[in-house]
Amino acid sequence: MIYLDNSATTKPYKEVLNTFIQVNESFYANPASIHEAGVESNTLLDRARGQVANLLHTENQHVLFTAGGTESNNFAIFGVPKANTHKGKHIITTEIEHASILEAAKSLEAEGYEVDYLKVDATGTISLQELQEKLRKDTVLVSIMHVNNEMGAIQPIEEAAKLIHENSRAAFHVDAVQSFGKLPIHFNGDAGPDIISISGHKIHGLKGSGVIAFRKKMNIIPFVLGGGQEFGLRSGTVAVPQAVALAKAARMAAEYMEQSEQKYRKWHNELFDYLTSFGDSIHLLSTKLGAAHILSFSVKDLKGEILINALQKQGIIVSTSSACSSKQKKTSHVVKALNIPPNFVNGVIRLSFGALTNDEDIQEFKKAFTNVMKDLKGEIIV
Repeated sequence: MIYLDNSATTKPYKEVLNTFIQVNESFYANPASIHEAGVESNTLLDRARGQVANLLHTENQHVLFTAGGTESNNFAIFGVPKANTHKGKHIITTEIEHASILEAAKSLEAEGYEVDYLKVDATGTISLQELQEKLRKDTVLVSIMHVNNEMGAIQPIEEAAKLIHENSRAAFHVDAVQSFGKLPIHFNGDAGPDIISISGHKIHGLKGSGVIAFRKKMNIIPFVLGGGQEFGLRSGTVAVPQAVALAKAARMAAEYMEQSEQKYRKWHNELFDYLTSFGDSIHLLSTKLGAAHILSFSVKDLKGEILINALQKQGIIVSTSSACSSKQKKTSHVVKALNIPPNFVNGVIRLSFGALTNDEDIQEFKKAFTNVMKDLKGEIIV
């Protein structure tokens, strides 16, 4: 099997799995307990927290472990506005965010918050001018993903941060689920975000692990009430093995980031040129300026499901746009936002690379796709 669906999830590193097992075996005590075994677990937890804080350029007490990217995103979208209603009830996000942002924003709209959704151009990029125009005195939160999960557009995070901090009192949240470990992303004063979300299973870590981190102490309501763990913001016994495993995966992602990006960019450009050779039969949603590890395209007058099944028969695993929306029988909101030609809307396929992808995988995909295109020639959407 050749696995090219790493933006949906990645295979955990063996080192991460070994870390998870070792911590479960030797540091299973509750880190909130005051006995020696509890203290040892808590020490290990603090060390993992410090490692993540170091990678993000923040302090230990500003890093919270969560169950993944969706929870981290929900934490930011609900936590900041509800704690800052005295400043206003206006939120800005984009029309191509992950569902964990968009659904949360819709929920807040139902509660009386006002949400503006920034449009994107054909490359999937927001307009900084529109962002500046939308900022208001009562804007309390701006949430913009760094890399789009469906087609890889990279948003101008640094420029956006400067605009937000210079023209409003809003907190700036960045969903870095698809960028952490692939592109530089960290806190950088007013030139960077105030809040960052990370997911473990996107960086060869474990599902059920994530991080929400803050640049500084912020006014935010607790996400889970109870015993006061995670600085009183997310109560419940902390999953030390997941936290330590995530820190391990994050360190490895950071260590290999530069060489991984070089490989991904080589494959991205090679496949981009290969797909372009099919002429008007294929529409590329991704651009050569987008994230190197994601390449999305669409085949004219074909359903994505047909392509996926045909490729799977040849041992190639890919997805239609995002895993979160691929099972739903409707057009992705990202595809709609890009305004691609109607006869390409249903045939979107996403290739995404990971640390375990190799050159042979790319060559095998090209062979398989060439065969599939020959076999499926003439199959039209019904």
